[in-house]
Amino acid sequence: VQLQASGGGLVQAGGSLRLSCAASGRTFKNYALGWFRQAPGKEREFVAAISWNGDVTYYADSVKGRFTISRENAKNTVYLQMNSLKTEDTAVYYCAADLLYPMVVRGKGQIWGQGTEVTVSS
Repeated sequence: VQLQASGGGLVQAGGSLRLSCAASGRTFKNYALGWFRQAPGKEREFVAAISWNGDVTYYADSVKGRFTISRENAKNTVYLQMNSLKTEDTAVYYCAADLLYPMVVRGKGQIWGQGTEVTVSS
């Protein structure tokens, strides 16, 4: 599986963006997926994760209630809907995948995509 993230851009605080991460490979449906972000000068941090079948999701406290992770296995794509964006959400966002859900949550996913940049202006 290879991952390609897209959908980043410039948005005003309070606005919304939807990130997509498209995967190649026939075994996409077997993978747990997650989103991470890295702000300038900061370490990469966990944002959200979703199990292989979408039944289980988990969010960082900083985005809970504002962001929603979902997946569409028929399209080999995972999404991150980001609402009520704040300036502190500015970062490069990465998607990650692993056959084991806990590995994704811990940031130790086997597969990583390139990032997509999100900038939230005040």
